[in-house]
Amino acid sequence: MRNRLSTEELEAFLDSLRRLLADRCTEADVRRVMESRDGHDAALWKQLAEMGVAGLAIEPEHGGLGAGPAVLERAMEELGAVLAPTPILSSVLAASLLEGLEAAGRLLPGIADGSTIAAVALTGPKAKWTAETVGVEASPRGNGWQLEGRAAFVLHAGLADVLLVAARTADGIGLFELSPKAEGVAVSALPAFDRTLSMADVRFAGADAVRLSPAGDFWPEVEQALDLARVALAGEQAGGARRVFEITVDYARERHQFGRSIGSFQAIKHMAADLLLESESAISAARHAGTALAEGAEDAGQSVSLAAFACADAFSRVTADSIQMHGGIAFTWVNPVHLYLRRARADAQLFGTPAAMRERFVQQLGG
Repeated sequence: MRNRLSTEELEAFLDSLRRLLADRCTEADVRRVMESRDGHDAALWKQLAEMGVAGLAIEPEHGGLGAGPAVLERAMEELGAVLAPTPILSSVLAASLLEGLEAAGRLLPGIADGSTIAAVALTGPKAKWTAETVGVEASPRGNGWQLEGRAAFVLHAGLADVLLVAARTADGIGLFELSPKAEGVAVSALPAFDRTLSMADVRFAGADAVRLSPAGDFWPEVEQALDLARVALAGEQAGGARRVFEITVDYARERHQFGRSIGSFQAIKHMAADLLLESESAISAARHAGTALAEGAEDAGQSVSLAAFACADAFSRVTADSIQMHGGIAFTWVNPVHLYLRRARADAQLFGTPAAMRERFVQQLGG
């Protein structure tokens, strides 16, 4: 999926996105949504969908922009910079899984226009995001299928209109569709360290489902969808790291101690330089992965794996060091930095931990 926006169109799109987020996704807005029951700003999501953000990964014939992974990554940088509480990651994952399937024409238009929120259940309680750790079993029943088992870390399942579930069958991993409100489905919100990111545990007990994938093992397609989601996540992490660096530098300029700005102290300068290096490296890794995936580069998989662990580590380091540079005030609820730290820690568990992505990267290099 190549980038279908020119440089001028991309900059205009990103400028519009920044202005919308500056107006509708301030720190106060994020805190307000955090305190709500479902942690979701429906009005913001509708506006983002109207400008095409929800459909970035969806082809035009299904109502999306079909803009490609590189544009998606750039948009995610902007969303990550403001900790936008939206179901964008689950939408990206769902759209990629549905691409090429018969159900695409039925489900993708609603995902693209924001009227349908899709949640995707891919991993069990171990959360390794591999075929071996899929925790749901599917077996034939009458003209359909029934699901048994447990899926964990399901993004935005509490908001979802439709569930897409990876489940084991006699011929490999299949993809199934059902309603989260169907009989035999129990959705339980997981205690969240990051209150801007909604995750749930979903249990299936004889739940009726429709198989969307053809006969055979669908896991290679799941892995492709995960790679697109990893690029989107890397963009979010890079954008978050960049914003934390900006917040920290501003604070170092304004905070005075012993009659001097703390930014003039050598130790703070060194720490700020490290933060700059981490945030810029994360942006480079995320953008390279998005471009490689968009162009179908031979080493695209390696680029995605590298971005996955590099951006997760950078976001975690930048937020942790920023907490130190802010001193005691960073531990208070009114300071925004700890919100980014929480998102960094939560993001690091999605779609494969940094350690797992390092191992995958080494394997892809032939190690």
